[in-house]
Amino acid sequence: MLLFSRNRSYIFLVAGIFLFLFLAIRKRSYRYAYVVDPFQSSHGSDGTGDNFLPGSSGDPNFTPIDDNTNDNANDSDQNGEEGTADRVQWNKLMPNYPVQNMHQLPKGSPQWLPKVQKFFDKESAVDRQVRFERRDAVKKAFQRCWNSYRKHAWMSDEIKPISGGKSDVFGGWGATLVDSLDTLWIMGLKDEFNEAVEAASKIDLSKAPKDKVNVFETNIRYLGGFLAAYDLSGDRRLLRKATEVGEMLYVAFDTPNRMPMTRWDAVAASRNELQTADESVLLAEIGTFSLEFARLSLLTKDPKWFDAANRITELLFKQQDSTRLPGMWPVIVNARTTEFNLHNDFTIGAMADSWYEYLPKTHALLGGLVPSYAEMYGKAMDAVIKRNVFRPMLPDNADILVSGLVSVSRSGDNTVYSLKPEGQHLVCFAGGMLALGGKLIENQTHVSVGEKLMDGCVWAYMNMPVGIMPETFTMLPCPLSTSPEKPSCEFSKSKWKSAVQKQLEAPKDISFAALNTLIAEKHIPKGFTSLPDTRYILRPEAIESVFILYRTTGRKDLPAKAWKMFKAIESHTKTELANAALSDITRYDPDNEDESKRYPEKTDSMESFWLGETLKYFYLMFSEPDLISLDEWVFNTEAHPLRRLVPDLKGLFD
Repeated sequence: MLLFSRNRSYIFLVAGIFLFLFLAIRKRSYRYAYVVDPFQSSHGSDGTGDNFLPGSSGDPNFTPIDDNTNDNANDSDQNGEEGTADRVQWNKLMPNYPVQNMHQLPKGSPQWLPKVQKFFDKESAVDRQVRFERRDAVKKAFQRCWNSYRKHAWMSDEIKPISGGKSDVFGGWGATLVDSLDTLWIMGLKDEFNEAVEAASKIDLSKAPKDKVNVFETNIRYLGGFLAAYDLSGDRRLLRKATEVGEMLYVAFDTPNRMPMTRWDAVAASRNELQTADESVLLAEIGTFSLEFARLSLLTKDPKWFDAANRITELLFKQQDSTRLPGMWPVIVNARTTEFNLHNDFTIGAMADSWYEYLPKTHALLGGLVPSYAEMYGKAMDAVIKRNVFRPMLPDNADILVSGLVSVSRSGDNTVYSLKPEGQHLVCFAGGMLALGGKLIENQTHVSVGEKLMDGCVWAYMNMPVGIMPETFTMLPCPLSTSPEKPSCEFSKSKWKSAVQKQLEAPKDISFAALNTLIAEKHIPKGFTSLPDTRYILRPEAIESVFILYRTTGRKDLPAKAWKMFKAIESHTKTELANAALSDITRYDPDNEDESKRYPEKTDSMESFWLGETLKYFYLMFSEPDLISLDEWVFNTEAHPLRRLVPDLKGLFD
């Protein structure tokens, strides 16, 4: 009897396995659906216990906007004016160069991509209390800034944090308002969120601004901001507004070769004047559309935005191996001739950064359905690690990495790769990018390099006088005498000073005493060889990578380091109203009789990314790991989280 019972159990088990496999592989229609990752805890990001965000695409009652709905029918009514001479309905303009062969959204079921986030053990009550206190301190800083913006600069792009004035530098469409929408939701400030959505829904995009539009900034701040806020909240006014922004930006692609006008004369475009893409375009500005445009196409079921971004991607894909540094693309490309492989400078820093950032992120967003993104990412990062990344010589012999710029030239029959060992605060994003990308394509080398790049940015913070790193700096690369992975790199004071003398272009015969005086006057700490730009403009890239590395590796030292970074930034940038950029983070002399020279001078500027990115990443750093899980979301380059395509388990049994 016992033997029969055991055999029957085996029979049922085998039958169950075959039934599951049959259901999994049978022909069926897949839909783009989003569910909570099976590795994650059972409650949703909104804490309601549901496994979807109400109103989002995981909601069973969700219906995407399509061309058969009338959601956009009253766009002109919300602006209070209709048919005026200086206004335009962007989606009604007849294209001068219509698309001939529309690239369609990818078909099929999203792939099961490797898990990104580390599983976190249950924290102690003490650790939980500390985390809550830090999280609430970040939230308090955000609320102070938000309330000042609301009082002094409502609907403007930025508040001036010292004078209380306001400025419009990104089209005048309320950049801080839109950049902050998802932060308000994530921080649980739902009343403020609802008020902000009501205001944002009335932003008038029908009037073309007189100044040229930065299409890149408009895409990442406005389109990304509206899409993320919609993905989080499900408020259809936000999707409608995202579509409005998308329709406007789409007109910038109306050129003979469908390459975008990156600095766009919207007034001329509103009159249907002919446009031609520029001959000299920044790689980042032409390449940073894939996340936002793909997401908008998925939500609206209109492939035209995916098509617009995919045309750029395909050109870059075809030319990746033919550049002067194969695997990477130069900083400057020609959008008019679509030659993206001619120039000599290569970096993942300023002017190129977000193109590289979007490769693994678009791979994740599209559920691995467009393989070229992962392929391009892998090749590019292998080239970056080989040519751009270096270990600097440091007084504490810290094993960190920095990424610089490489210029390629020819010397006879030889190719010469010249490294400019300049670090940038902006390039601090790269640690998080490599950690995320390495996880997604299962390349541990990328994760390890990303971790050391992140450590390099933290080191720069901790070794500056006020605990904040500058915009740019240079360092002395270690000799690669042992191996590229771990060069021998004992600190040499004489080599360091020689490098400083060279960077500062001091006379070759300068005395040691004079050189020491020059180093002191320039406030150059040991390990740095120059500080070309000593500003801090409230940038987010360092905490961005700390956050991603914490979520992907679980390193226990990172929360304390992040908190130290936050305290330094908050203490030195805080004003009565908000937080202000700093003109020189090296100025620190607390005992100086002149009070104005004791601490870094503040400037009357607070970019919208302070609320949209920097404080958001600090807040998430001290929040539960399943709040905006990296296995469900990807952040655009303005820190706006967008829903990833993930397999729908329920689809197996439809």
